[in-house]
Amino acid sequence: MNTSFFNTVLKSAPGLFLSLLFSLNSNAQKKPNLLFIMTDQQRFDALSIAGNQVLKTPNLDRLAKQGVWFPNAYTQCAVCAPARASMLTGKTVENHGILTNALATSARSSGLMAMPTYDEILSQNGYICEYHGKWHSPEFHAEVYQNPVLKTKSGRSVFAPGGIDRLYSDYLDPVFPAAALLPGELYDTYTKRPYVMYPLDKRYGMTEEQAKNSGITYIQPDLHGVLKTPAEHSFTAFQAKQVIEAIERNRNNSFSITCSFHFPHAPMLPVKPFADLYPVNNMPVPLSISDPMLNSPYRTQNGRLTNPEYADPEKIKYMISDYYALVTEIDVWVGKILDKLAELGLEENTLVIFTSDHGEMLGAHGMREKNVFYEESAHVPLMIRFPGRVKPGTTVNGYVSNLNLFATILDYLNIPEYPSDSKSLKGLIDGTDQLMGKSVVTEWLYNEDKQPAYMILKDNWKLFVPYSAESNVINALYDLKNDPLEMNNLIGNNAERKNYEAKASELRDELLNWLKEHKSGHYEGVKSRNMMKADLSTGSINLKTKQFRVFPNPTSGKVTIDSNDVKIEGILAFDMFGQNIYSDNESFTGTKTIDLPLKSGVCMIKTLSEYPFQTQKIIVE
Repeated sequence: MNTSFFNTVLKSAPGLFLSLLFSLNSNAQKKPNLLFIMTDQQRFDALSIAGNQVLKTPNLDRLAKQGVWFPNAYTQCAVCAPARASMLTGKTVENHGILTNALATSARSSGLMAMPTYDEILSQNGYICEYHGKWHSPEFHAEVYQNPVLKTKSGRSVFAPGGIDRLYSDYLDPVFPAAALLPGELYDTYTKRPYVMYPLDKRYGMTEEQAKNSGITYIQPDLHGVLKTPAEHSFTAFQAKQVIEAIERNRNNSFSITCSFHFPHAPMLPVKPFADLYPVNNMPVPLSISDPMLNSPYRTQNGRLTNPEYADPEKIKYMISDYYALVTEIDVWVGKILDKLAELGLEENTLVIFTSDHGEMLGAHGMREKNVFYEESAHVPLMIRFPGRVKPGTTVNGYVSNLNLFATILDYLNIPEYPSDSKSLKGLIDGTDQLMGKSVVTEWLYNEDKQPAYMILKDNWKLFVPYSAESNVINALYDLKNDPLEMNNLIGNNAERKNYEAKASELRDELLNWLKEHKSGHYEGVKSRNMMKADLSTGSINLKTKQFRVFPNPTSGKVTIDSNDVKIEGILAFDMFGQNIYSDNESFTGTKTIDLPLKSGVCMIKTLSEYPFQTQKIIVE
């Protein structure tokens, strides 16, 4: 290198030299940034821009109007971990292998999710990557992140199961310690803070002691009410503030920052003032809440028959009020995050994506949660803003999947294409791709003997099918144009199903093309499926009303299982990583006491029986 020129410039015009150096450095930093904002369990119509007349989301509406909004976006799987793995890797659920939430704890040695995530690719291309909030993916893929705090005070990784919860506890304990309970209050099982119960709450009317002694493990979706944590210290505020600090910290870097909100996932416990925004009595009741589902594959899904309160037109209003409050709080903080980008002059050079991993039934068909292919569960919000690259006010009506975000991110950030099942949405956004957006496929490859495995949607026609000829799960076909609530399955046990055989076969052929393209092992099973076969299972089974109890909970290690006179064929216990820690195959009826080989932590106890007992979570202290 000839250094004489630079020496001369430095001696004669030091200001010019510094200006030149700054210019070179600025050019090196001009790679576009990525801000990926994701909620958990936000359905497609939980946006005012989507036509919701009750819920107000001005900041998300603003984001959609400043870029492109996709009113027909669907999740690759209506379950947390499989959906998140598809977004991160651009692979179908079958191809990345994270088929269930339990597999989110898989180690690298398992061979599951062996392909790189988009953040790992971005890191290799000079990006600083941070991820704040809910992870719910294999921990080994989080090694790429450069968060300032990677361990909780207890030494647990923030990306390990329960890690983000403990990180929040580390923050919350000194600023808002758990207070004594007042009448009508219980402790939230998630944050261990008091909340006022609503009548929809499974523990409504109980004291804390009564709830503990019930022997029943109450899960997050069982909780409904108003959390007493101050708004400035809520979980949503905590996660959003982490992201705002990350943006400030990386303002001079090329960054990829993810904001992964826990809510509006259960527990449905908003804080004030958001909890007061949507009066319970004013909440609209889902039109399908009383659907008998006599010709549906989901009649017993999500505990539908054992949770009748979610089909109660008055009680469900409490859940809707809570849910809308949680979404509104997120909207407020999304506005603050976007304002921070603008304040720092980063808005023009930052690709912003907003979506959710899946939706929430919210009383539709008398159901709660997700896991199904109905619109409320599988249809999600999606909007993308990128000034100068995406025209403001764009609406793409074609069908798209969050599977496509992997390739879209790499495309807009000018990173070479990486082999995946993902296709960039850029051509669809620009209007140059006339082939994409004609159909969309969603997967759920768990319990195929009890529920459909695939959904395909094309031209407002929607098909649900298992992936084998042998499965007794009923086939389903819905005409969304004339039946947007999906209450009239046109095949299955419909006496006039033959009238729809051609349409069902057409959609099945489209699904087969998709399966072949993605080298699915289920191609032949779907191909051999008799689309007109009737008298299959609609999930209409006579469930016994009894359930087993495990007590005490929490425990020091010794627990008693009470089968309520139902014969138990064996007991299995798993730690929070899914590793089996106890098993026996001795049958019993009544009670049995066992020792759990766990000093502290959380484990799951599963009983083997003809009756489908729900797995129970036990806390060992």
